[in-house]
Amino acid sequence: MTAKDSFRSFCATLAAIVVLLSGISSARPESVQAPILWDSRERLAKPDLSGIDRLRFLTTTDFPPFNYLDGEGRLSGLHVDLARAICAELALTDKCQIQALPWNELEPALAKGDGEAIIAGIAVNAENRSKFAFSRPYLQFPARFVMARPKAVAEPLAETLSGKRVGVVAGSAHERFLRDRFSPVEVLRYERQEDMLADLKAAKIDAAFSDGMRLAFWLSSTDAAGCCRFVGGPYLAPDYLGGGLAIAVPPNSHELATAFDAALQQISAKGIFAELYLRYFPVSFY
Repeated sequence: MTAKDSFRSFCATLAAIVVLLSGISSARPESVQAPILWDSRERLAKPDLSGIDRLRFLTTTDFPPFNYLDGEGRLSGLHVDLARAICAELALTDKCQIQALPWNELEPALAKGDGEAIIAGIAVNAENRSKFAFSRPYLQFPARFVMARPKAVAEPLAETLSGKRVGVVAGSAHERFLRDRFSPVEVLRYERQEDMLADLKAAKIDAAFSDGMRLAFWLSSTDAAGCCRFVGGPYLAPDYLGGGLAIAVPPNSHELATAFDAALQQISAKGIFAELYLRYFPVSFY
């Protein structure tokens, strides 16, 4: 299974959790920060798109909490709301469309002109850069540490975690990052994240290190039962963890990608992205 497939498989298990948490404001503990990946002082050109007839975003229904069908069968999720916010920022609401397709039909549909952009978690890598042009990333996935609340330590974790037992999934990018950047810790390797988190809760290890989004959902679950919290970070490391999520457009549509960048910057500066992010991630992984 590829890293993309693994990530999408994980997200496919979250729909019920997303629906449950979306209406529970008390699920937000001390950490409610939203990511700010844009410099509001940067001057980004906004190309004139008034002449286009349609702005159709292509997405899927199996990537919660980013895009999924809610309990009433409506297309929902962060990507859906973000696409609508982009259309509003570009003054294209009356030309805005969002269409859901199976994952393997997204690329052919874009190539045929059935849509103008894909907002569905396509990886920004060398292979895909030969097929698409991309906006800048609008969300990245940081690595985070979690510890039991009574034992939580503060930054600098390279010092405060020295000699402590830290669990990580064996062979993962997080293991490589942990060994390279936090070498004083004692690394305990796990085949399954569930086993690692069970050992953390049972005080068999001092900390766990993994993808912040996955850990955020665990922290808000009944399984965690309030045992633990984030410490330190977040740690953004594109060389280890990838470049995050971006909008894909046809390779000759650089003007549209530039317009998306300008819109996303303003959506961030106005606090719209923060509101959307916290709607779908009540426990922030930042």
